[in-house]
Amino acid sequence: MPLLSDYDLEHLKNEAEKFVIMELERQLENETELNCRCGECLLDMAAIALNTVKPLYRVSLLGTLYTAIAMDEKTYASSVQNAVSTAIKKVRKNPGHEIPREDAE
Repeated sequence: MPLLSDYDLEHLKNEAEKFVIMELERQLENETELNCRCGECLLDMAAIALNTVKPLYRVSLLGTLYTAIAMDEKTYASSVQNAVSTAIKKVRKNPGHEIPREDAE
């Protein structure tokens, strides 16, 4: 049974994505040691962090209320902060591509 063609799954959302992206943006504002901020590196950071935090899936607007309550929990917010910080460090140490040297001509 092909679910994607038989059912509308567009309302299935992982709200953790929004929280991770917001935290990634917040932490990158102060990040001075990161050599690359290209789309590939940013996606790598987000994916690494999202694979670490508890997912917060919802299928309705009412589910959005649940995720907002979950985000207010200090332990979840802290886990997102730690996951993003770790992801930034991992990508900084090992980017998925060659970083061009500024002094190369």
